[in-house]
Amino acid sequence: MLSITDLSIRLAGRLLIDQSSVQITPGSRVGMVGRNGTGKSTLFKVIRGELSAEHGTVSLPPRWRVGSLAQEAPNGPESLISVVLKADLERDALLREAESATDADRIAEIQTRLVDIDAHSAPSRAAAILSGLGFSANDQLRPCAEFSGGWRMRVALAATLFPAPDLLLLDEPTNYLDLEGTLWLEDHLAHYPRTVIVISHDRDLLESSVDQILHLERGKLTLYKGPYSSFEEQRATRELLDAKAVKRQEAERARLQAFVDRFKAKASKARQAQSRVKMLERLKPINALVTEGVREISFPAPEKLLSPPIIAVDNASVGYDPATPVLNRVTLRIDNDDRIALLGSNGNGKSTLVKLLAGRLAPFSGKVTRADKLSIAYFAQHQLDELNEDGSAYDHIRKLMGDAPEAKVRARAGSIGFSGKAADTKVAKLSGGEKARLLLGLATFFGPNMIILDEPTNHLDIDSRAALAEAINEFPGAVIMVSHDRYLIEACADRLWIVADRTVTNYDGDLDEYRRQVLSSRNGEPAPRERSAAAEKPQRAKSDNRGSLKKRIAEAESEIARVTDIIAKIDTALSLPDIFTRDPKQAAQLSKARANAASALARAEEQWLEASTQFDEAAG
Repeated sequence: MLSITDLSIRLAGRLLIDQSSVQITPGSRVGMVGRNGTGKSTLFKVIRGELSAEHGTVSLPPRWRVGSLAQEAPNGPESLISVVLKADLERDALLREAESATDADRIAEIQTRLVDIDAHSAPSRAAAILSGLGFSANDQLRPCAEFSGGWRMRVALAATLFPAPDLLLLDEPTNYLDLEGTLWLEDHLAHYPRTVIVISHDRDLLESSVDQILHLERGKLTLYKGPYSSFEEQRATRELLDAKAVKRQEAERARLQAFVDRFKAKASKARQAQSRVKMLERLKPINALVTEGVREISFPAPEKLLSPPIIAVDNASVGYDPATPVLNRVTLRIDNDDRIALLGSNGNGKSTLVKLLAGRLAPFSGKVTRADKLSIAYFAQHQLDELNEDGSAYDHIRKLMGDAPEAKVRARAGSIGFSGKAADTKVAKLSGGEKARLLLGLATFFGPNMIILDEPTNHLDIDSRAALAEAINEFPGAVIMVSHDRYLIEACADRLWIVADRTVTNYDGDLDEYRRQVLSSRNGEPAPRERSAAAEKPQRAKSDNRGSLKKRIAEAESEIARVTDIIAKIDTALSLPDIFTRDPKQAAQLSKARANAASALARAEEQWLEASTQFDEAAG
């Protein structure tokens, strides 16, 4: 059990958690929520022992393994699968020791423990996690150094999940994922066999993957049973009850005070009046829940709506090298009131498509027609780095308003969420969510006809995401979204486009159907779309299949060689003439270890035979 008792945490002079206690039982799946900056990540540091508490304790069972996402992405020449396998420190250490162990007792202990932790199935389990997070079989054999920082953070997430620690701590894990990876992670966490606490602002993850909500607000931790929807209902009920309790207490205070004021001067009532004074002193104020106001997000409307379609693309190909375009045969149409969400794994061309729509990439062939005077606002996460760190929100807005009066600039800053002193705060001191709000305000400043939003929710808390959804729905122009947040897509999008197989197609199903398709595909079952693509490109599919089978053959051969060497060592120990009479317990252990190794060898040989047969059939 994770036990937090009377905990107080102070950071940089600010009290984040104030004398809070909570008990989390083994096997719980907990979603931790709270406004940005309340101290959720700091609590994780205290749990991991990286930061000391001002007061109170955090205690864990002595043998619990704690796992959390590394701060830095792995890098170097090792393959992705090797990085993930080495994350299971016990398995890695046992395998290395098994290669050099000579003591019969120790060999038996090592092999028994490897069986207990299911070490022989580790490569397939690691491959399944990497596949779920979007890495193909060939990608898994490539060095980490060949991937971008975002993809390497996915490797770090896979390495965190693979050892299945007793306590898994995840801080906003979906920030590095696309929608498809997020759907897989939701499913994985929903079936996680041990204790997990995940900090997240993703409503769907908090609804489908956890069974408790840990809420941090105003320095207090409160644990609610049930998923996020249940938490909202319970909290609303608690707010109502607290409000009624406050009202009753205020009435009781008024009654007691009136008695004291009326009779304190009368000798005959002095004792009763004094007793009422003591009763007033004993009435401790009720700390009613105070719901902090959420700053609205709004997008200025365009001066006028344009004649549809505002964008028409006809049989276009686009990319960065004419010899190898990212997208081909793209034909689509966008009207004034469209709300379109782009689906498809990262790397399939979603960013390329939005750059084509925004006019930042010209097509190699085909035609793109835009309405006259079309204005497009483009928001992408990487643009946060383009903000002037030394400037304030006021400074950024002043540049866009020229010689406008001070009052108008201040009013405009307030309209995008930076009123009063907040407008003069330097960007360097703003939170990620505040920077995102500022960038949204700047991108849409002049009332565009169409807004393109590329992962706009990464730094926004739950309430701010709801405010963003409301802003999108109220905006009269067109909106194109790339997001891993199902809530935002379901709340706003009325059309779904899939970017895959080097083209763009309309998706007729809903997100639930798409989720089933993604999970089916990433759990090893070919999805209908993938089968169709394979039929269109049989030679490419056949080549990819042979590459995957070749990998399986090599892995099986390596496993056969490793287990055969282990069996040889055990046989040497068992061949000692007096082993069974001198130490029958050791002999029994060795015999059991040999039987386990023999079973592992048989499995590896079966895998080799199956893969070799399939490879020969594919080659023929």
